[in-house]
Amino acid sequence: MIIGMISALLISSVAAPLSAQAFSSREIAPEQSDNYWTKFALGAGISLAAHESAHILTSIAMGFHPYIGFDKGRPTVYSGIDSQKYPHKQFLFSAAGLTTQALINEAILDIPHSRGGAIERGILAGGIGTTLFYITIGRNGDVSDIAFMARTSSLSKTQLSLIFGGVSAIHAVRIWRNPAYSHFFVRPTENGMGIGFQY
Repeated sequence: MIIGMISALLISSVAAPLSAQAFSSREIAPEQSDNYWTKFALGAGISLAAHESAHILTSIAMGFHPYIGFDKGRPTVYSGIDSQKYPHKQFLFSAAGLTTQALINEAILDIPHSRGGAIERGILAGGIGTTLFYITIGRNGDVSDIAFMARTSSLSKTQLSLIFGGVSAIHAVRIWRNPAYSHFFVRPTENGMGIGFQY
C-alpha cells in the first residue's frame, strides 16, 4: 500500500499540475489541454490498478496464492483464501482495495504539493468512483468487496457502505472546497472551458 501511495503521488506530481488560476484560456495554450482527458483516464486507471494490486499483495503477504479468474465474464481477483477457515484474512483481502484507494486520496489531499493536475484529478476521481460503485450497485454482487467483508465480519453491508462512503464523501467535500480542484470535470480550451468529450 505504501509503494502504491508513493507511486501515485510521484506520478501525479510529475504530470504538469495546473492550479485553479491556470484554467484561464489565456494562460494555457490549447495544445497543452488536448490530452487532459487522456491524463485524467490514466489517473483513474492508476487508482484502479492500486486497488487490484492491494488485493493481490495482501493475499501474498498472508501466505496465500491469489489468482485472476472470471465472474460472469468479468475479470476478478480471487484471494486463494478459504473464507470459512480464515474469515479475518478474507476480510483483510476484501478491504485492501478500497482502503488503499482511500489512503492514496488522503495522501494526495494532505501532503503539500502543487495541486490540480489531470492525472491527480483522475486518481482522486478513481478512488471516489470505485467506492461509489461498491456502496451502491456493486455491493450485492457475488464477488463484491462489501459483500465479502460483511460475510467475514460482524459489520453489515450498510455499516461498511457508511464507513467507506463516509470517507469518500469527506474527500469529495475537501476537493470541492479546494480552489486547486475547481472545475473538477472540466478542462481548459482555447475558447474557455470544455465539459465532457469532444465530437
